[in-house]
Amino acid sequence: MVLIYDLNQEIRVVVGMSGGVDSSVTAKLLADQDYDLSAVFMRNWDTRDEYGTDQGCQWERDWQDVERVCRSLGIPCKMIDLSKEYWNRIFEPSLQLWESGQTPNPDVWCNREIKFGALLDRLPINATSKSNAWFATGHYARKSWSIPLRDDPRDPRPMLLSAKDPIKDQAFYLSSITEFGLSRALFPIGGHLKSEVRELARKYNLQTAEREESMGLCFVGERSGRFSNFLSSYIAPKPGSIIDLTNNKQVAEHQGLWTYTIGENARIKGLPERMFVAHRDPALNAVLVVPGSNHELLYSDTVVLRNWSWIWRDTPPPGLLTEEGFKGSAKIRHRMPTVPCTVKLSSTTNARNFLPKSLSDTEQSLILTFPEANLQKGISPGQTAAIWDGEWCLGCGTISTGFSSSLIEALERFYQDHTTDGMINSSVTRMEVKPKTRTLGNSSVKNAKVKSRLERTVGVPQVF
Repeated sequence: MVLIYDLNQEIRVVVGMSGGVDSSVTAKLLADQDYDLSAVFMRNWDTRDEYGTDQGCQWERDWQDVERVCRSLGIPCKMIDLSKEYWNRIFEPSLQLWESGQTPNPDVWCNREIKFGALLDRLPINATSKSNAWFATGHYARKSWSIPLRDDPRDPRPMLLSAKDPIKDQAFYLSSITEFGLSRALFPIGGHLKSEVRELARKYNLQTAEREESMGLCFVGERSGRFSNFLSSYIAPKPGSIIDLTNNKQVAEHQGLWTYTIGENARIKGLPERMFVAHRDPALNAVLVVPGSNHELLYSDTVVLRNWSWIWRDTPPPGLLTEEGFKGSAKIRHRMPTVPCTVKLSSTTNARNFLPKSLSDTEQSLILTFPEANLQKGISPGQTAAIWDGEWCLGCGTISTGFSSSLIEALERFYQDHTTDGMINSSVTRMEVKPKTRTLGNSSVKNAKVKSRLERTVGVPQVF
């Protein structure tokens, strides 16, 4: 770790602990240094809101493990209840997206809004580049500092880097934090493999050395069953049709768009082969499926981002403002490798034609294009896409839509079959649709209704 600080002041470090092995080893590594060290545990989910009793997300067990580890290390610890902030800033906005048929990533939002937002605001950390107070976490990520150019009056700036362990790398989840939050962050285990961290925990006889790794969202906890079963406690059913996009025939019914995820198995019984979700249309309240897990309509070569931001907000990637664009790489899911892509602003590309007028007139979007060898499967509005320059994570945005020429052509045929003068045929639903009509520019799409409905999913709540 490289720290930039005042040599005349003591270094104060607050370590965020979850009760798991990663944050426990993080605390141990810091305890071996000459720091003024303390620990904090966040309680983000109040299960009593659901049940009237404490169950589900085992925060009490987590807190007890934190206390045990801290006692063995001789450092003070405290718990901070951020359940209200989590509910208002993360869970409710996520519910809105799920209900509308989008796929949010609450873990990305949590790092910006809670860990490096509400929590950081409560810690004794000054908002200066040379503060001697730091916030350490057990994330698998690394941080470096830029080298100022000659005659550059600015201090070195923090750079978010991928972890040593490519499987555990969590820079994706940190891609939306602010430059200030990153400047105060320490990631002590980012240079270790997960297996090495586990061995360190055993070497130091930490109480959490053999604890199983927690997976998934905090508010889901140890509940059994599908995630959609959990969401059904908060979102009312809204039945609609499931339609085979290859022949435009209804094959089943669904109870809500949020019960299906683009790219995943639609779990429809009684068909000769498995069907997979290719598209969800909120206006039609329809789930569109295709046969087989590798069908071409599941893949996109173009992804549109909105609500995007760079960690260095005043420094866009080189080439972004040119016709050629920025040659970088992107990641859309945790544990997936970054893949090469070209990043452009919507104002410099014909892909701007795929944006709704309300958005294209007021806000620029990022257009990611992927080569044929790296087509992206299962792109869903609401997902996060992070942008890299080598191992340097530059920032991220929220996906508005993903498409390919094949998908657009299939949707064009579908809407021609299932709409008449703005009214959707009763075989699908009785909802009225008022499609937008405007110039298509150089786009190969001939039907404005296709673009209108493809773009209806861009209404992402502002949580950043």
